[in-house]
Amino acid sequence: MSEPDWSRPHWSRDEAKAMLVYFVFGEFAPELKLDLSAHGSTGLPAGVQMGRIPRAMLAHWEGHPLRGALGELLREGNPGAFEAARKAPECLMLRGELPDADSLGYLRDTLGVVAALLDAGGVAVVDPQILETFDADGWRTRYAEAVRAEPRNHVLVLCHDDAEACAWVKTRGMRKFARPDVSIRRVPQTEVQRAGAVAARLVELQARGMRFGDGSTLDVEGVPGGLRMTRGGSLEDPEFNNTHLELVWPSA
Repeated sequence: MSEPDWSRPHWSRDEAKAMLVYFVFGEFAPELKLDLSAHGSTGLPAGVQMGRIPRAMLAHWEGHPLRGALGELLREGNPGAFEAARKAPECLMLRGELPDADSLGYLRDTLGVVAALLDAGGVAVVDPQILETFDADGWRTRYAEAVRAEPRNHVLVLCHDDAEACAWVKTRGMRKFARPDVSIRRVPQTEVQRAGAVAARLVELQARGMRFGDGSTLDVEGVPGGLRMTRGGSLEDPEFNNTHLELVWPSA
C-alpha cells in the first residue's frame, strides 16, 4: 500500500490562511491520553486549539453546530450521527487558522488527533465546512489511512439550479487549504458531470498548492479558449464561507 501523499508540489505562498474546524462529540476522561502515533500525528499544529464544552455549557453554547440552519442540514444529511452527537455529554472543539504552508502536514496532524479522540470516547464528528456529520465508523471509513490525504475527501461538491434551466456547480471546504472555493455558473444540464470534473480538478490542483490569479484560464477539453476565472467573494459569503473562483460555462 502506498504512503499517503501530503505534499504540495505546486505550492507558492498565498496571503490567505488555512482554517480548520472540527467538533468531536462523546464522553472523555478528565485527562485525555491520546495515542497519536497510531494515527500518524505529532499533535495539533501551532494555531489550532482544542477546547472542551462540558454538558453544563452545551445548552447555552452560542456556537453549537447542531442548532439553527446548520443543525437542520446536518440532521437531514445523517440523522443517526446527528442523534449520537446530540445525546453526547461533551464536545471537544478543534479550531484554528494557520499560514499557507508548503505541505499538508498540518491537516494530517489535526485529522490524527480527531481519530485518536474517537478512540478515547468520541462518538460523532461534525465538519461544518463540508456540512457533514459522521459517526465514528463513518469517519474511520471516510478517512482511512490510505485515502486520508486525498483532497476530494475534505471538500464538498454541490450542484444547484441556476438561471435559465442551467445548473450551478460549486464547492465548500477549500478554506482548509488556504485556497478559494470554486463556482461554475450557467452549466447546461447535459454538462453537469463534466463541470463537476472541472471543479474536482481545481480542488486537487489548489489543494496541492497551485494558485490562480484573477483572469487565469483553465484548459478544458472541448471548450475553445478554456474557462476564464474571476476571483471574488469574501470570507463572510454564506454560500462558501470563503472567497471563490467564479467560472461561467460557455453557451452553445
